[in-house]
Amino acid sequence: MKFSEFQTILSQERLQRYLTACNGDTKKTMTLYRLNLNLSQEVFTLLSCFEVAIRNAIDIVLVKRLGNDWLRNSVEPGGIFDVIGCRDSANIIRRAYLRLLRDNSYTHTKLLAEMEFGVWKYMFANPQYRAVGRSLLSIFPNKPRSTVQCQYNNTFIFNELDGINILRNRIAHHEPICFALQQPKISTTYILNAYQKLHTLFMWMGIDSHSLLYGLDHVQQVCYKINKL
Repeated sequence: MKFSEFQTILSQERLQRYLTACNGDTKKTMTLYRLNLNLSQEVFTLLSCFEVAIRNAIDIVLVKRLGNDWLRNSVEPGGIFDVIGCRDSANIIRRAYLRLLRDNSYTHTKLLAEMEFGVWKYMFANPQYRAVGRSLLSIFPNKPRSTVQCQYNNTFIFNELDGINILRNRIAHHEPICFALQQPKISTTYILNAYQKLHTLFMWMGIDSHSLLYGLDHVQQVCYKINKL
């Protein structure tokens, strides 16, 4: 495909950052755009596996603590999230529950699957973390012990998950992930840092991420191709 046609389809505005990073080389620009899509697919695969893993780990803890329908019950009148500090989480859960109820298809498993990643991230925000009994750090049995310099507490985990959530949203909204932050310069530093954090969080959860992602994890290989441009 000629670059002029490529640009007409994807828009001059969208491609300008790629074109600038490639010093006006149109062939290289199209290659970079395609590699960015490839990298987004690869990273999203890892994010999807991580989201399911952390969701299920949280659910196992809270089913034992609060019962088989803890998520639905959390937003009932007098439920653990029926408080001001947990209002946003409660609204998301309640809307999903009512949709399933209207379709006569509610199950606890389906309600879990309806939740966006932000719900699981906010389980480590102070109001939700307290509401569920301050028990969720147990899903990270291999995390480091806190020190004076670094507290590996729920706030630390929240911030790590927030970074993952931001990356997930960037990919979902088709934003490029092959550039230095806020610069039209080719760089995979941001992605490789996020990639390492994902593997670290898997390890803290006691999950062998390399075995889990065998045959799926090609992030480093695609980053290498991008860095060679």
